[in-house]
Amino acid sequence: MFILDAHLDLSMNAMEWNRDLRNNVTTLRRLEKGMTDKPDRERATVSFPDLRRGNIGIVVATQIARFVKPDSIIPGWNSPEQAWAQTQGQIAWYKAMEEAGELTSITDKKSLLKHFDLWNDGTPNDNKPIGYILSLEGADSIVDISYLEKAYNYGLRAVGPAHYGPGRYANGTDATGKMNQNGIDLLKEMERLNIILDATHLCDDAFWQALDHFNGAVWASHNNCRALVNHNRQYSDEMIKALVSRGGVIGGALDAWMMVPNWERGISDPKKMNCSLETAFRHMDHICQLAGNANHIGIGSDLDGAFGTEQCPYDLDTIADLQKLVLLFKNHGYADEDLKKIFHQNWIDFLVKNWD
Repeated sequence: MFILDAHLDLSMNAMEWNRDLRNNVTTLRRLEKGMTDKPDRERATVSFPDLRRGNIGIVVATQIARFVKPDSIIPGWNSPEQAWAQTQGQIAWYKAMEEAGELTSITDKKSLLKHFDLWNDGTPNDNKPIGYILSLEGADSIVDISYLEKAYNYGLRAVGPAHYGPGRYANGTDATGKMNQNGIDLLKEMERLNIILDATHLCDDAFWQALDHFNGAVWASHNNCRALVNHNRQYSDEMIKALVSRGGVIGGALDAWMMVPNWERGISDPKKMNCSLETAFRHMDHICQLAGNANHIGIGSDLDGAFGTEQCPYDLDTIADLQKLVLLFKNHGYADEDLKKIFHQNWIDFLVKNWD
């Protein structure tokens, strides 16, 4: 099954984790043997070869750089300009990977459909470039509104205004409060440029405010269900229904703390917590039951989001194992047509509808 994964922090892994993603996962783990500076050292799950092995031909790939005030307990950059510079290093890496033939940028309907056809032309995908749609996770690095068009011009096509905590444009996970005027102005400029609003990470106050003020396309690249894991990072049933009513697609995330209740970072074990791909299915199936169909879910794994096999489903070794989800959905009675929707077509249809 061809897969479109709607959330991967590729550039963060390359630039901050110093991983050459042209190596396979086995090699990445070997190269990190004995390293302890990051919690997921020796436990990587994502690489270009493993994406190809899993027939994952398109990803929504992120830029990310947070601005923080001096007393913040959340790590980040001390000025918006530094955060912007960090994202520019990340885009330089994406462009270098394009030059190397590993990636290709997807920015409009024509390039999307051309790339989809390439990956489904019946020839081996071992050496084909992986298509990427550029997204910004947290808008803190947009120094002022004029920078958004600069980013659009180099390929940015989706923006999540917030990440964790309070942000310059919106408040995110574990924070509260509505957007101020510059957040509203950001939404207006996104709408003018036809940039997708990624509602992921918006706190509840900002989520509802954004839906009221933004008339463009909305998706949620990586979110699970509050009914199953009661935390503000997840979506309530009311939020899910609101996204469905807007024609949105929600990507199922594979970060264990979002999948099972009472997860303790650095302590809990996926096997002991019974965190499996079946757990991911339950979150995605819950959305389908609320929607009454399979038209509003997809894959948004977040598998390289600063965690590895220590904090993902115990029956997933690398990102290629996303293919196991296909059989899992099938065994739960989902029809072949629904499987196509879940694993790529919902995202494709969303983009075709909203792009020129």
